[in-house]
Amino acid sequence: MSESTPDVRELICINCPMGCRLQVTVEQGQVRTVKGNVCARGDRYARDEVLNPKRMVTSLIVVPGSSEPLSVKTRTAIPKDRIFDCLKAIRACQVRLPVRIGDVILPDVLGTGVDVVATRNLPDAPCQGSGQTA
Repeated sequence: MSESTPDVRELICINCPMGCRLQVTVEQGQVRTVKGNVCARGDRYARDEVLNPKRMVTSLIVVPGSSEPLSVKTRTAIPKDRIFDCLKAIRACQVRLPVRIGDVILPDVLGTGVDVVATRNLPDAPCQGSGQTA
């Protein structure tokens, strides 16, 4: 049996304002220990970040007929290694007005089970010349 040298990774937890400095020991592709966390969320974050990092994705889409772009995001985090493919899929989207917050713009992006949703309203036609200010 050959011995492998454990890999110690240092992270800063981003799950709460504490910002704990974590030391994660990985051996043979498994997390052996997590040190430095004050709460259980830090342990969970460290294990996920080392073994299967995920991120939320946000972007903008140009919408014909709108003077402003549509902001979108993934409903939940997707695997970090899929971010650029996700952005490419978002860029290829064609959206029609009107759009409401929460509308699914791209269902099940890249087969991840995660939808890309609108994060703002875009009405049918912008209000012009009404004399009202926002």
